[in-house]
Order: sequence, then structure tokens, then C-alpha cells
Amino acid sequence: MTDKQIHPNSLARDWAVQFLYQCETEKLFHFSDGHFQTFIDNFKLDGQIVPLIRNFVEGVFNNLVYLNETIEKHSTNWTMARMPTTDRCVLRVAAYELTKTKAPRKVAINEAIELAKKYGTRDSGKFVNAILDKIEPA
Repeated sequence: MTDKQIHPNSLARDWAVQFLYQCETEKLFHFSDGHFQTFIDNFKLDGQIVPLIRNFVEGVFNNLVYLNETIEKHSTNWTMARMPTTDRCVLRVAAYELTKTKAPRKVAINEAIELAKKYGTRDSGKFVNAILDKIEPA
């Protein structure tokens, strides 16, 4: 399946997770226009996808403390620091969607599970699902 066949919001979620992962590895925990633009340029992203990615990323960074607290509250025996980085990034995007937007709950959770399976460990899909199922919608 090519990117053109995937819904723009799905692509934006995927790229947002990748950008957040890159930020984590570089210890960047706030939104940086320059860093974001470099990311966009490096991957040659354009068109309607860029504002969608930016919306997810800015939403996560603007609510980072709240999202981390929400995720940890619904995690059993897991701190954010203990979670794999990919799972943290996926959970933050999905928790942002669930608590701060009117995105359909089922879509946000299903997309997060698929991203967790794509980028995470063997158990990431189940782990992400278990946490997101407990998070109340906006």
C-alpha cells in the first residue's frame, strides 16, 4: 500500500510519532520550529500532511505533563521512563487525541495499536491498547 492510499490523518499520526521519537532521542521536550522544519525537509514532506503533523506534535508538547500523568495513571506498574520510547510516543499522540480533540475514540485507539505494532516490541500493541482503553475521551 502506498502513502497516497492512506488517509492523511493516519500518515500524520505516523510522522508525528517518528518526530516525537527523534525529539526524545535528542532530549528535546518542547516544540521547536527549526527542528520541525528540518525534519519536514529531510523527509521531503509537503502538502496537507505538514499542518496535520504539526497539530499532533504541538498538541503533545503543549500538553506533555498532562499527557504523561494521564498515561501513567492508567498504566499498571509502568512509569513513563520505564516504557519503551516508541510506546511512549505512540501513547502521547493517542492520549492527546483522546483527551484534547474530538477524534473518534475507536479510530484513535486502533491507529495507535497499529503504530505500536509497527514501531514497538512484540507486546506493544496489547500494552498500548490496555492503557488507552482506560483513558476517558475529551
